[in-house]
Amino acid sequence: MKPILKNILILVGALVVGSIVNIGIIMLSGSIIPPPAGVDPNDMESIKANIHLYEAKHFIFPFLAHALGTLVAAMIVAKYAVVKKQFWVGLVGGLFMAGGITAATSIPAPTWFVITDLVFAYLPMAWLGYKLVKRD
Repeated sequence: MKPILKNILILVGALVVGSIVNIGIIMLSGSIIPPPAGVDPNDMESIKANIHLYEAKHFIFPFLAHALGTLVAAMIVAKYAVVKKQFWVGLVGGLFMAGGITAATSIPAPTWFVITDLVFAYLPMAWLGYKLVKRD
């Protein structure tokens, strides 16, 4: 199999695993830090209508989900990509960041959270994933 095809398959698998990590953390978050009273976390309209009730603590797990999902996906790519590992890891970070930007434009959140999330959860976690696997 050609290296580019192997890397694409590894990328897709890593994105799936990273997304599962992300979703798993989000699903757990409500049982650890319950949403504000009256908010249905499974209903986007309920979140949008009640975002003013959210406190800083309610944004901890979304940030962790974004950061750890990206980190896990980047580590998989860093470990298994056959050529140009840094490029593929950067692509992981960029794709997760694109998802974060999309979410930031569709889900209301305080500006401080959006900035923190976009600056620290994606590209830095991809870089960290690469460094943790590479260990130079």
